[in-house]
Amino acid sequence: MNEIENLVDESGMITTKDIVRAKQSKTDYYNFLKEKGFEQVARGIYASKDSWVDPLLIVHIRCPNAVVSHDVALHYYGLLDREPSVPTITIYSGYNTTRLKASGYKVFFVKREYLNIGKENVVDFDGNIIPMYDVERTMCDLVRNRNSFEINDFNSALKAYSRKKEKNLTKLFEYAKIFRVERLMRTYMEVLL
Repeated sequence: MNEIENLVDESGMITTKDIVRAKQSKTDYYNFLKEKGFEQVARGIYASKDSWVDPLLIVHIRCPNAVVSHDVALHYYGLLDREPSVPTITIYSGYNTTRLKASGYKVFFVKREYLNIGKENVVDFDGNIIPMYDVERTMCDLVRNRNSFEINDFNSALKAYSRKKEKNLTKLFEYAKIFRVERLMRTYMEVLL
């Protein structure tokens, strides 16, 4: 059981995948979980009772290819006042997201070749490293999916970005061209700048 205890990460979580990789007995694993009082937080992911469960880390563990995006990224960059109620991710088209959607995640799709554009690893509010789009890619996602946002959130995010000192307009318009929202983005930025 000591080997299983060593597989618990610093956040107090352990996954069934880790147990399989370490060639540990599932019987010993489930006995360990019961004995130590671990609780299931997602399919194949367990956390100790005293650990804080970071929803963004959980989605990253469940779907390592996904990138945190849209309203969650807007909130992270300070462009949206309210904290989103559910994690929002972007994944490549064709990925089976049935279980993620059933768990309440909001999922957006892009072509596989667009998934990593603007992706960076950031330290989230709970101190975990997760993949998230940079602020310029997030703004392009905002404009591309403007019908998915409340009009107040959409307008305040655009205004907040235009007031940011550390914005990169060159990168913004580069991304906007790739995602075919350059004309719209220019219109919004001309009005706000």
